[in-house]
Amino acid sequence: MTTRKIAVVSAGIGVPSSSRLLADRLAAATTDALAERGETAEVTVVELREHAHELVDAVLTGFVAAGLRPAVDAVVGADALIAVTPTFSASYNGLFKLFFDALEDGTLDGKPTVIGATGGTGRHSLALEHAVRPLMAYLRAVVVPTAVFAAPEDWAGGAAGVPALDRRIARAAGELADLVAGRPAAAAPDPFDEPVPFEQLLHGG
Repeated sequence: MTTRKIAVVSAGIGVPSSSRLLADRLAAATTDALAERGETAEVTVVELREHAHELVDAVLTGFVAAGLRPAVDAVVGADALIAVTPTFSASYNGLFKLFFDALEDGTLDGKPTVIGATGGTGRHSLALEHAVRPLMAYLRAVVVPTAVFAAPEDWAGGAAGVPALDRRIARAAGELADLVAGRPAAAAPDPFDEPVPFEQLLHGG
């Protein structure tokens, strides 16, 4: 049985976070969908709020600090990506953009991906199609057809959600599992692929 590595990126800023809740449900549904296809999943969750300062530093300096490296490596070495952001000003939030700006070019090439978002009203759901999907397309990820948006009314049934949200999550997870199943497993990132620049070593980086 093949074990697939699933990286889950959540850009929620609250505690608790509805974005994290949606990300966790997408991860659980993907794990179940892979199990139906005879494969297991190893899920790594990246909470971007925990790396806010490191993300700003990475964009300013062009270097990924040691504290941010495990999060980046989780995405680099994943067989699939689940990326969820809250909706700010009709788009993804700053943490979400900073993280994907910090990745090396080519990191998401061909990577099966589910995108999700949360917001204060269902009217923000199109942010997935006019903002998040184009970003992932630019990064050359392979995004499944079903994007999942969750508004407050979608949580009306509690943590288990309401049937419409359940169906969207299950459909997106099934599409992701279909893309992942049968592919060769992702190779672990080589730590020597990105040696620390000499100038950074001189400054104690």
